[in-house]
Amino acid sequence: MNNKIISRISISLLAVIMIVFGVYHFMKPENLVSYIPSFLPGGVFWVYAVGAAFILAGIAFIINKKVKLAAYLLALLVFLFVIMIHIPNYLNGSNDADRQLSFVMILKDTAIAAFALHVAANAEN
Repeated sequence: MNNKIISRISISLLAVIMIVFGVYHFMKPENLVSYIPSFLPGGVFWVYAVGAAFILAGIAFIINKKVKLAAYLLALLVFLFVIMIHIPNYLNGSNDADRQLSFVMILKDTAIAAFALHVAANAEN
């Protein structure tokens, strides 16, 4: 298999995962609203906005349009999650299990952001 095929499969897999995450935001907003930092007004609006962003990024990756923009915005979004949600949750975790979950989320979102940056850097459009 050549590198272009492997790259396309990898980007498509990221796209499907982002779409699934996005759909989950619309199906179970009550499970996610507690993660929104208290200083952000709007409550559940942010759950839906992030869900829409994930879905749109996934669609851009699948149809191969505006990939560079979508990937840079996705990277920014998940880096913001790390900074605004996961690191504070890790530092303020009330027990080891909460801190461990936050640490895993830091690693997951950093990996997604890194892959999105890689996609953006290599995108033609």
